[in-house]
Amino acid sequence: QVQLVESGGGLVHPGGSLRLSCAASGSRFSEYTLRWYRQAPGKQRDLVAGITTSGVTNYVDRVEGRFTISRDNAKNTMFLQMNSLKPEDTAVYYCKAIHSVTYKDYWGQGIQVTVSS
Repeated sequence: QVQLVESGGGLVHPGGSLRLSCAASGSRFSEYTLRWYRQAPGKQRDLVAGITTSGVTNYVDRVEGRFTISRDNAKNTMFLQMNSLKPEDTAVYYCKAIHSVTYKDYWGQGIQVTVSS
């Protein structure tokens, strides 16, 4: 069983930055592929970025060059550095862990990010 807890959200002006964290309980954190998703009001939950067990990253076009996903296996934590934030980045952000062998997955509870002047 893995429990995920997001932190670091809040209100930021356009052009500003935030760093989200996703802390995991349990062991074998390094065996999980990790992803960030977001869900804006009235819209579906969409993938934002992912990082594999070997550290390979991928991003959706809308955040490429502005967001950076990373992981610290020693601290059981994943990060999403978000720069040059835009109002359209406003959403609830969720982290997800997927075991690389069993594909069992876990979600965090979500955290609000609001970009507004």
